[in-house]
Amino acid sequence: MEVYDTTSSQPRPAARPKRRLFTVEQANGTLPLVKRIVADLVKQYKKVGILEERCHIRRPSVSNEEQTRLRRQYGIELDRLRGLADELAAVGCEPKDMRRGLVDFPANFQGRDVELCWRLGEESIGHWHEVGAGFSGRQPLTEILTNSGEREAPAV
Repeated sequence: MEVYDTTSSQPRPAARPKRRLFTVEQANGTLPLVKRIVADLVKQYKKVGILEERCHIRRPSVSNEEQTRLRRQYGIELDRLRGLADELAAVGCEPKDMRRGLVDFPANFQGRDVELCWRLGEESIGHWHEVGAGFSGRQPLTEILTNSGEREAPAV
């Protein structure tokens, strides 16, 4: 969404809210809610994928009306998926892989931004990675503690 400055004809980007940073304790505190949202998000992602595939395959036996109905249903289900992603964003975490249920929680450790990493099915936050490293860069929280000599996990 663009916000226009009334004193200029140039559009300016909308202000982005400041990103929330989590401690491990805070991230774990959100997990009861996050687990429910992510479980729904994974199911919805699968549903949207199936509908998307059905919309793109043109079968002679399917009428134009049926094809239109499928496209409409696809739009409705895609909106539901976006709504679930928005719910996660409202918590402050970021969906990373809707198929596998991966979620990152922004954090700060020793003055650098990192991400606490959680996957659907895990009981608590047990991993972290550098920003942008993704699931393949995931390391146990004990790694960051052992390598730093710190006693506390990433915090604000």
